[in-house]
Amino acid sequence: MQPIRNIAILAHVDAGKTTLSERILFTAGEVRRPGDVEDGLATMDYLPEERERGITIEAGVAHFEWRNIWFNFIDTPGHVDFGAEVDMALSSVEGAILIVSAADGVETQTLSAWKKLRKKGIRTLVYINKLDNPDFSLDETLIAIEEHLGARPVLLSIPEYAQINGATKIASELDVISGTRLIQSEGKEEAKKLSAKDPAAAKLQGAYAEAVEAASEFDDEILSLAMDGEKVPPKTLIRGLAELCASDKYVLCYAGSAKENFGVRSLMTGLSFFLPPPPKFPANCLGEVVRLRHFSDMDEIALFRSMANLSSEKFPSDFEFFRLKASTLEPVQQIVAGDIYALRSPKPLSLGSRLSVKGNVLQNSGTSSEVYDPLLQTHVECIRAEDYTSVEKSLQLLTRMDPSVRITPHPEAGYWVLHTVGEVQLEVVMERLKREFGCDVRAGSPEVMWLERLRKKLGPVENSFQAGPFKVELSLSAKPLSESEKDIRLSGEFLEEAPPEILAGIRSALLESAEVGFLGKGPLVGVEFQIGFFDCEGSVSVPMIKKACSDAVIKLIHASDIVLYEPYMELSLECPAEYAGMLSGDIQSREGKIIEIGGDGIMHSFKAELPLRNLFGYATSVRSGCKGRAQYSIRLLGYRVHNI
Repeated sequence: MQPIRNIAILAHVDAGKTTLSERILFTAGEVRRPGDVEDGLATMDYLPEERERGITIEAGVAHFEWRNIWFNFIDTPGHVDFGAEVDMALSSVEGAILIVSAADGVETQTLSAWKKLRKKGIRTLVYINKLDNPDFSLDETLIAIEEHLGARPVLLSIPEYAQINGATKIASELDVISGTRLIQSEGKEEAKKLSAKDPAAAKLQGAYAEAVEAASEFDDEILSLAMDGEKVPPKTLIRGLAELCASDKYVLCYAGSAKENFGVRSLMTGLSFFLPPPPKFPANCLGEVVRLRHFSDMDEIALFRSMANLSSEKFPSDFEFFRLKASTLEPVQQIVAGDIYALRSPKPLSLGSRLSVKGNVLQNSGTSSEVYDPLLQTHVECIRAEDYTSVEKSLQLLTRMDPSVRITPHPEAGYWVLHTVGEVQLEVVMERLKREFGCDVRAGSPEVMWLERLRKKLGPVENSFQAGPFKVELSLSAKPLSESEKDIRLSGEFLEEAPPEILAGIRSALLESAEVGFLGKGPLVGVEFQIGFFDCEGSVSVPMIKKACSDAVIKLIHASDIVLYEPYMELSLECPAEYAGMLSGDIQSREGKIIEIGGDGIMHSFKAELPLRNLFGYATSVRSGCKGRAQYSIRLLGYRVHNI
């Protein structure tokens, strides 16, 4: 059976993930010509929203063969708004490529991606990109990798430069393990042996010796050969480097230019050498859902990691499997353990669902290792009342597809509150609602989602609700939890003996009241509701219980009892030195506090803390003020008390 390797490609936004993906497909012969992000023709960026913005939004999946190994690879988003997509991609791979741009070094999202990969134990190769510009230093990038990632780089491919049409450009690539020079032929790299007199031979020998020295820490045979002054064969070195790759002390690096297709072949060969196969799976498992997508002509499709070897006659009833390449589906008649497919199921599936070989859900492990706090909230309503049901269904599917998007329905008023991580994600959701689902909706202006907390312990208050012969009575208190907690808890002696349907009604009412909040800025969090007593006469319904509890909350909590907390962000910004004064002034005008300044006289960098409410429109401001020559990233620092 053909070996399988599953890999993801990660990087900071604009470091070249999609461009590298296209060159890999081209080098492997999967596409006739590589598509360019700038032209909106990238194979992996198939959504109109991706092509318009030039960024990856959905984790694209493709396949290729190299050195008789079947690869599934996932091109993940780099934009911070789509971090949940990265987590879902990493749940289905054992290996990864982390791209570092030589133009920008190790950036915020680069470091974040590295930490995720280390935490999950995913073997990672680094590709140093954008070295087609000789002004960008390979040596400085290697130093930055060691300083910021905390791993010593071992370089396995080296670009060579020459004067071409009056400009200094990459002319070839040196592959350290094979000892060959890779030159371009019809857009792809071909290997040529070096003569002993070639000036590059000494450089290759030096890099090979460094690789041997690093690998000797992990392989006794290599150590013995090196100490005896004997040559370490490439096959033996590869074995030692595979062990090195599994450690946190070193990282294997390849250098080149994805756009010019240099260093790509060496990287692909490294993927075949150093990445592990899929693990062994439980005997009764069919596989796990790692992604949900919507196809207009087929409705819902699950990205599915197979854990079994099955032919079509043994597929669960009405299950269909496909090869997925970007947006193209091709039916398959057999699935193989460890491989990734698209699955069409007769019943809705959830992210993280692990299925039995008969198609039943065994468990739901969840695919996202992090909780992505939705920081924006937007009111969404139908333009036509008769569209309410279809819009509701479409919104629910979008939230199932992306766990970082959430909705709070308000059916009595005919609208929803849409919660998103950031502005770009909000724009994409609204565009997809219209294009993909045919939903005409009206959206208000996005607002920052704050948190509400109680100032002090409240209550008890008593409340009753009666409808005919049926009556519900209760007493309710509430007390704040610590500022590190966001849970809504329920306590009281009554709960230990409460019938399940009554307990469900109480919990539902209190959670819904907290979710809506009391000042219209965001949900109430970190509260313990205490039921003093609860009594009901007759066979009361759940809606009656919920009504009695909701009214009790309204009696208990008032606006003056609430303290508002707003989200603060860390802004990391890099720009040419001539724009530094203007941008620092703009940060301060947005109530920002600059906490770190750096630079080399050519490029300037800032780190600042500022409230999210003052970051609306920041992308446009930076782009227009710096003529597109600055870049930034933001991340949530936490919530702070808002002093009105």
